[in-house]
Amino acid sequence: MKTMVERQSIIHMYRVCGYSKRRISRELHVSRHTVDNILSEYESAIRTDNPEEALSDLLTIQPRYDSSRRRPRRLTQEIKDKIGFCLKKNAVKIATGLRKQRMLKKDIHQFLLSQGYTISYATVCSYIKNIESYKEKKKSEAFIRLFYEPGCIAEFDWGEVLLFIDGVKTKFYLAVFTFGHSNGRYAYLFRHQNTLAFMESHRNFFRDIHGVP
Repeated sequence: MKTMVERQSIIHMYRVCGYSKRRISRELHVSRHTVDNILSEYESAIRTDNPEEALSDLLTIQPRYDSSRRRPRRLTQEIKDKIGFCLKKNAVKIATGLRKQRMLKKDIHQFLLSQGYTISYATVCSYIKNIESYKEKKKSEAFIRLFYEPGCIAEFDWGEVLLFIDGVKTKFYLAVFTFGHSNGRYAYLFRHQNTLAFMESHRNFFRDIHGVP
């Protein structure tokens, strides 16, 4: 990886001076392949939703020279799993009110580099953006609500809640029953999600509604 100064020089000569890639390679005495890679990252950065931030991150990437533990350059499934792991940790932090402690895209990129992977910041941004776009698309999908006769059907599912008991954050399991017609709900809290809790939740629900849907 080139130093920050060399990286900035290449982008400056390309963007401000209007030099060709061949001329930049010749005047800076760097390979054409290196020039292509850096300018490719630059082009990807300016096409992001926040080009100023992406470009700033690109120009301040610290060089790493130890290549003994480097992995394949392409976006492998292993790298995708690592990114997914980081995003799941972010989701947990956001859910527990620790939004400011989540990993930004540049933090995830630096984490991958520290693990020995060789991948560009632009590639990481592009992959995360695709994940976010897919989630937004799923949110915007339309669902047609089915009609049920009153008292005809109820649905059951488990959920999880985090509660602070005497200052200690504790996970509980929520058994939730939802009526198909009215969307009315009954919920019961348990410390464990097991067969005993499953049976007890149904017993409580049938007792509370004085019958069975």
